[in-house]
Amino acid sequence: MTNYIYSHELIIRLSAFIGIFVLMYAWQTVKPRRKLLVSLVSRQSNNLGIVVINTILLRVLFPLSTVGLAFYAYYHGWGLLNNISLPTTLKILISIIFLDLVIYIQHVMFHKVSFLWRLHCVHHADLEIDVTTGIRFHPIEIILSMLIKWFSIISFGIPALAIIGFEVILNATALFNHSNIDLPSPVDRIIRLFLVTPDMHRIHHSTIKSEMNSNFGFNLPWWDRLFGTYKKNPKLGHLGMTIGLEALRDPNQVNRLLGMLALPLNIFKKIDSSLRNN
Repeated sequence: MTNYIYSHELIIRLSAFIGIFVLMYAWQTVKPRRKLLVSLVSRQSNNLGIVVINTILLRVLFPLSTVGLAFYAYYHGWGLLNNISLPTTLKILISIIFLDLVIYIQHVMFHKVSFLWRLHCVHHADLEIDVTTGIRFHPIEIILSMLIKWFSIISFGIPALAIIGFEVILNATALFNHSNIDLPSPVDRIIRLFLVTPDMHRIHHSTIKSEMNSNFGFNLPWWDRLFGTYKKNPKLGHLGMTIGLEALRDPNQVNRLLGMLALPLNIFKKIDSSLRNN
């Protein structure tokens, strides 16, 4: 079974991604939480376009996959877990929780450091939030995220199985908590005890700074509660809140592919200081 997972890692991850994406897209179409006012076709197609660019770029720049790197670290004895004796299952569990913490810290960094925020604001500049927002990231941010992931694998000695499991979980939860699905409040309250829900993460995409700087988690909700960045409800409610960034409201700039790519590098138009969250 393990050999099968290693041999079909790409197919497993791609199948999980497509399956969850289709499910969330269908769900938010049938039972949406908010009425989306910005053109669906233009915005969603460009959000999907940037993920195609990111996928190709990662394949070119990082020919050695994260799973391959995990094997290389294991055979050379690199990293903490590769030098201590623990059951494999426990190592995998610890690694997945550790990687989720890394993602949380990384996310906070991308809000607090000015240069990183200029990259991450591409994700926040989306004027609506739905399942396609969960894959909308600037290519340079994706490259930096991969470098952080590589460092984590080498330093912590993360097992290859944990890498595969975490990637599947992270993709699934990012699609889930960015989707525009309508979960009943009692269900949401229960789920968000152990998983970031769409209502919980939507607050993070508010134009209000205090809300934008809360609910950083993608998967586990515990880090926000532990580090004091958890916010239960948006000030204006989920139907009344405004999504995106106050200074960037032009759909031609923020929801077109070239506009998204140029946003952090635009030297002709200064990004308003209100975008700075540090």
